[in-house]
Amino acid sequence: MYEREEAFYQANKPDLREKYHGKHIVIVGEEIIGVYDDVGTAYHETIKTVPLGSFMIQEIPENIEDEVQYLSPFTDIYV
Repeated sequence: MYEREEAFYQANKPDLREKYHGKHIVIVGEEIIGVYDDVGTAYHETIKTVPLGSFMIQEIPENIEDEVQYLSPFTDIYV
């Protein structure tokens, strides 16, 4: 379901980590549509304009071991 977003992230991971470390990015297709300080803000701001099920939120942590993805089918109860 999120193959394009995941492929975009993996293909650009070094550049994204350098530019956005410590942030949460919202990816739609092969485009970053938002950059936020936390997942809750990323989710709530994105659902104002983008339908659920069509975006991926990717945390860009300081340490790669701490990496987490949030997929948009989640409701706000999870964030």
